[in-house]
Amino acid sequence: MAQRQTKTAAAGGRKTSAKPRLSAQDWADAALAAIGEGGLAAVAVEPLAVRLGTTKGSFYWHFANRDALIEAALARWAEINTEGIISEVEAEPDIRERVRLLFAEAISSASSDPLEVTLLATASHPKVEAAMRQVTERRVAYVAGLFADLGFPAAEARRRGLLAYTVYLGHAQLGHAAPSVLPGEDEFGAYLDEALDVLMRR
Repeated sequence: MAQRQTKTAAAGGRKTSAKPRLSAQDWADAALAAIGEGGLAAVAVEPLAVRLGTTKGSFYWHFANRDALIEAALARWAEINTEGIISEVEAEPDIRERVRLLFAEAISSASSDPLEVTLLATASHPKVEAAMRQVTERRVAYVAGLFADLGFPAAEARRRGLLAYTVYLGHAQLGHAAPSVLPGEDEFGAYLDEALDVLMRR
């Protein structure tokens, strides 16, 4: 009897110390991290399971296959790196300062995280291509809306929004390909102000 009670207590102990079930978002975040480190080829179920400290069964609980995970990871990227940044800068009431905050945050994020550049390099993949197109349209439209709020006519606001976005993409690419050509941390503020002054000049 005592032996049976000991086993039951041990089983109960294991139950209380069990890890919480992983969510689909946990897998999507892990897949995003893997893409940033090694591209789409790094999205493989077994290595991700090891990274998350779980089994492949957890993956198949949430996703039918690898493509479904890639799609979820790309949706998570759009949520964090587009909608998340837009939500942050929307709290700023001054439009010009909102533009500055947007680009400061976006450039800082792209410079510190290779994910965006990695995705650009794999844009020929159908799912990446679709996600990049959706995110790019959303970003350009948002920036164009800021220029429209500054008083530019719709067509010109769209052109300036597109130009501003190409400036961002160029900076992001250089930040990983040839960072030495970009201004240092102490010069970045003045560099950003000058670039945005040109874009916002009438």
